[in-house]
Amino acid sequence: MPTLYTAITSNNRKTWFLISGFVLVVIYIGYVFSLYFDNPTIVLIAGIVAIVQPLIGYWYSDKIVLAMSQAKEVTKHDSPELFRLVENLCITAGLPMPKIYIIKDTAPNAFATGRDSQHAAVAFTSGILGKLEKRELEGVVAHELSHIGNHDILLSTLVTVLVGVVVLLADWFWRISLFGGRDRDSNNNRMAGGIAVLAIVLAILAPLFAQIIQLAISRKREFLADASAALLTRDPEGLANALKKISADQEPLEVANRATAHLYITSPFKQEGKNKVGFFTKLFMTHPPVEERISALLGQDR
Repeated sequence: MPTLYTAITSNNRKTWFLISGFVLVVIYIGYVFSLYFDNPTIVLIAGIVAIVQPLIGYWYSDKIVLAMSQAKEVTKHDSPELFRLVENLCITAGLPMPKIYIIKDTAPNAFATGRDSQHAAVAFTSGILGKLEKRELEGVVAHELSHIGNHDILLSTLVTVLVGVVVLLADWFWRISLFGGRDRDSNNNRMAGGIAVLAIVLAILAPLFAQIIQLAISRKREFLADASAALLTRDPEGLANALKKISADQEPLEVANRATAHLYITSPFKQEGKNKVGFFTKLFMTHPPVEERISALLGQDR
């Protein structure tokens, strides 16, 4: 039977396998487009964008996300019990104390953000603080701290940038094609025709596949954070009960949107919280079905 330790190892291995494949796909798309337009600078431009975008995201993504979520920073004086709970788990995990934010929304949810463990923040809705018992809230806090400790924030930024590069490459392809950026007369042969078909197919399908890979990585990191949280608290049932309560609450989070949905401990869009889903539907979910997460936490086959 798989254990929490083997779950962490397995999820890490699968996540980095997906990341490696993602990078190779981005390079290949740039290469095919450069062949199509007979312009090697396309690969160079893609590389520059892939460097600039993560730098912007690295420094400012947390501020943007917190502002979009209408989260307000609180002090230890404002919420002493929550601070005490977070501080105790930070000591256990060997992490610095993150900033604490509250979102005034009765829907129970939480997320972590920040560029690294030294500049991290955890946001809780007022709903999750009021609806969970201490043991359950401890599991949620441990889950969010695990995202910080497992470097999920950096990983999420990297994947988001890669998806952005794929979308930009596809957009460039259509724009350049529209304005006649390729000299078709000088490439009128069978090989050029094959490259043209491949480039068009990639321009259409690559953004979709990039999003699917991004969501797959997001789901893997949720399993990993669950396993890490259970090891941190030594109480997998606490987090499992919290997930049950959060998913059973059918109130959607008003401040959530598609850009930030993957950050939350469970999907803020309650239609994604249903347990029985098909394979195709699961491909486009930001989080694994709660039933599968609870089964993994409790050591049940899934």
